[in-house]
Amino acid sequence: MPMPVKIVKTEIPDVLVVETGAVRDDRGFFSETYSSKMFEAAGFRETFLQDNLSGSKRGTLRGMHYQLEPHGMGKLVRVVSGSIFDVAVDLRRGSPSFGKWVGRVLSAENRLSFWIPSGFAHGFIALEDGSLVLYKCTNVHTPEAERALHYADPTIGIEWPFEPTLVAAKDAAAPPLDRAEYNFEYAAR
Repeated sequence: MPMPVKIVKTEIPDVLVVETGAVRDDRGFFSETYSSKMFEAAGFRETFLQDNLSGSKRGTLRGMHYQLEPHGMGKLVRVVSGSIFDVAVDLRRGSPSFGKWVGRVLSAENRLSFWIPSGFAHGFIALEDGSLVLYKCTNVHTPEAERALHYADPTIGIEWPFEPTLVAAKDAAAPPLDRAEYNFEYAAR
């Protein structure tokens, strides 16, 4: 049975919110969270090479991560349990939204996915204990290409819902935008 996929552009048009359908009955619900055929029919054409799963307790901040080209990684992010505030920051030189951010609450309840293409830093804060985040990636993890942007850079001004209580040392030490290394170029469509 086909499940509809609805793709909605955000304030940064290349970052998308993806709504997948669900069939409900007295047992609960069933949803196809990803089907290449249905996503292609909705205009979304990406190939995924790796899936990642993270578990976090409330207040954990993960990010803002990205990989340099040619190892850039797009991510289709979804919450399996709990909830997060998920954020993308545009790092594409020449983009009209360079240095700007967009964020959404993703939860097991709302079943939304957030598409963050290559060229964006990505991070989130867990809003609940036991938040499980599953993301499909367009490239494989490449440690030597891994970079991070400081989550509290005032020039970007991400409005986190609250101050994080747990941040990895490497994320706390990440540089602000004016000192970050990135090599993404904006391609107007």
